[in-house]
Formats: sequence, structure tokens, C-alpha cells
Amino acid sequence: MPKAHREYVDWTPERLAQWASQVGPQTEQLIRAVIAARPMPQQGFRACLGILRLGGKYGNDRLEKAAIRALAIGALRYKHIESILRKGLEEFPLASSTTTPIPEHDNLRGSDYFQEILT
Repeated sequence: MPKAHREYVDWTPERLAQWASQVGPQTEQLIRAVIAARPMPQQGFRACLGILRLGGKYGNDRLEKAAIRALAIGALRYKHIESILRKGLEEFPLASSTTTPIPEHDNLRGSDYFQEILT
């Protein structure tokens, strides 16, 4: 095993999750999701450590909010979390999944209109 990989032999997913829980429950859930998304847990360790390190740069409160957004949109990579924090996206509300109904208007035509033209 290369030297860089041997450094992570003593690390476990539980150890990283415990660290993340000190930031907040959403960050812990994010770290668990990052690890679960990889074929081998060890493949996610560096990303997890990088994410936790972002708490030192941007603050744990912002990291916790970024974790909420990341989990909601399925952004489970270090670059995604870093981008959310760098752009301040954690402060914006998540888009609603409900769609607004289209209002009635004379200029709006439905699929029936086009069926009449084609026949």
C-alpha cells in the first residue's frame, strides 16, 4: 500500500462521523452519505476530511447550512460543498419542488390546439 494510503488505515467511517457530529447533525449525515456513495469507505476519507476542514475556513454554522443544501440536492463531493460555501449559496432557500399552475390566458394554447392544426 502506498505511503499516502497507509496514513488512513487507522481511520474509520465512525471516527469521521463522530468528528462531523461535533459540527452538527446535518454535517454528520453528509459525511455518512459521502462515505456510502463510494464503493469502498476509504475512498471517501479524503473528501470527508476536506469537507470537515471547510468548517475551519468558513465556520461550522455555514458548513452545517451547506450540508443541508448538499443533502437536498445530492451534492456529495468536496468540490460541491466548497462551491456552495464559496458562493454563499447556503444562505438562499432551496427551490420548491411544487410547480406553480399556469394561469389561464388567451395566448396560452394547450396540446389540444396543436392536435387540431396537425389533423
